[in-house]
Amino acid sequence: MTSITDPPQGSFRPSMLINDTRYRSYTFQAIAFIVLAASIGYLLDNLFENLAAQGLEISFGFLAAPAGYDINQTLIEYTSQSSNLRAAVVGILNTLLVAVLACVTATVFGVLAGVLRLSNNWLVAKLMAIYVEIFRNIPVLIWILIIYGIMTIVLAAPRDFRGDDPAASMFLGLAAFTNRGVYIPLPQFTRGFGAAELGAIWDWLLVIALLIGSLIATRFVTARATRIQEATGIRPKTLMTNLAIWFAPLILTFLILGLTFEIPALRGFNFAGGIKIGAPLIAIWFALSIYTGAFIAENVRAGIQAVSKGQTEAAAALGIRPGRIMSLVILPQALRVIIPPLISNYLNITKNSSLAILVGYADVTATLGGITLNQTGRAIECVLLLMLFYLLISLLISAVINVYNNAIKLKER
Repeated sequence: MTSITDPPQGSFRPSMLINDTRYRSYTFQAIAFIVLAASIGYLLDNLFENLAAQGLEISFGFLAAPAGYDINQTLIEYTSQSSNLRAAVVGILNTLLVAVLACVTATVFGVLAGVLRLSNNWLVAKLMAIYVEIFRNIPVLIWILIIYGIMTIVLAAPRDFRGDDPAASMFLGLAAFTNRGVYIPLPQFTRGFGAAELGAIWDWLLVIALLIGSLIATRFVTARATRIQEATGIRPKTLMTNLAIWFAPLILTFLILGLTFEIPALRGFNFAGGIKIGAPLIAIWFALSIYTGAFIAENVRAGIQAVSKGQTEAAAALGIRPGRIMSLVILPQALRVIIPPLISNYLNITKNSSLAILVGYADVTATLGGITLNQTGRAIECVLLLMLFYLLISLLISAVINVYNNAIKLKER
């Protein structure tokens, strides 16, 4: 349906690009796009001219050259003779590791603090309010320094574990908490696809596939129980079935693959074996978690308070327990308010992880945007790659959370 300002239907005329409301918005968008493209083209042309005047050119050949430096914590095999590209990949994986860990723990802290802040217990509510006000009003940079300082000063050095039985000083004889980091047992498979790095990856991919399959199967069992309840009014018991789906295939797979654990042991002046979670990783992980968790707590509190109080009263009138009211009635509706700002919190965690360079954690900013940039002098190339990485990971996070947000939002007619 056209407005009264539209000209009569007929052949197309150039004046319709401005006068006809059917085409006007497209005209302005095309003009804006042309202006933006011309501006970007001008800036790039100016950049290339200045580089040519100085005898420079943009080239990414430096990525194939040996890096020439060590990285203290890696998720894949790496040596100082590895390429700059592999060093960048190590930094990217380290960034993703701390971002994923911090997003999970910040969500747990935020949900707990947000719910407990609305508790009827005065002391609990005030303690959560103090947590929120303190942690969100002090810069995360300071929290990183505080946590890293506590770890390096308070915890014992590896040499302090020396004695007749060093394992006796370890936690349950399995883990060691030192000022260099935490050492925990490393799970390994003795009868997997192979002892090489690629074989171990296939082993863990099989375990992940089993977990995904178990998740799908349990959702199917729960959905079936819901359909039966809606049809008959009686809900079948699904707890034992779901537990069997989760644990039976996993335990069987571990037995077939020969799951064992490599216990860290003191050798020389440091621990060897097991998994080392370095002090820098713990500092940046915990600091981002408690800092962002305070913001998430406020989002959760606002989301819960946005739900009508009548919902709680109606659920209570049906005899539903308070804990079940929160999990089944309040939180599902509050998620529509909580999820949109949660996206920004996850993006802030990912971008704030670049502060890890302060405590020596080798994320992508420290490797590609730090050491590699200084050694090769390829500032433009390194910064462009760094910007591209953060842009892509931010868009990916936004897309994934928006898919979930669209799935839970109210469906209007």
